[in-house]
Amino acid sequence: MPPSDPHELLTLVDDDDSTVIGPVARGLVHGNPALIHRSVHVLVIHPADGTLLLQKRSLTKDTNPGLWDISVGGHVTFAQSYEEAVVRETREELGVAVTLNDLEYLYPTRFRSAHESENTRSYLYRHAGPFHPDPDEISAVRFWTRAEIDAACGMGTFTPHFEAEYPIFLASTHGKLLR
Repeated sequence: MPPSDPHELLTLVDDDDSTVIGPVARGLVHGNPALIHRSVHVLVIHPADGTLLLQKRSLTKDTNPGLWDISVGGHVTFAQSYEEAVVRETREELGVAVTLNDLEYLYPTRFRSAHESENTRSYLYRHAGPFHPDPDEISAVRFWTRAEIDAACGMGTFTPHFEAEYPIFLASTHGKLLR
């Protein structure tokens, strides 16, 4: 399925993520915050220097094109678990084959905006690369220091999702890993 396929079926859930309501087309969820769907995030920390890998979203993306974002971010397709989705998305976006044993579960988050509503599970992955990003999804990847991220926050550099999650990550027990 091509990236950003509006017909891709995602998992529609209730507000607290306890009930799967059914499938919903991707093209319907963006622009309708009443349709709450699931997503996964991966924060890739460089194991040697503690920097955070960010991806620059392709200009062809349907949301936030050209902005810097979380290392890996993607939807949970219908009838797929969060765990299956995070492994698939990491492989698809960064070209890295991972297993659940490579990832550390961090926390759940809820993102609500006038544009969309997502229930997200975030994971940590310690990896230095190499990465082979999908050019349909990502135009660049690079590791950022905490100082670089702090200086760019609020300047229109990052996606709203990243800016919402960044302080949650910093406040988590793993936030101290970012240098």
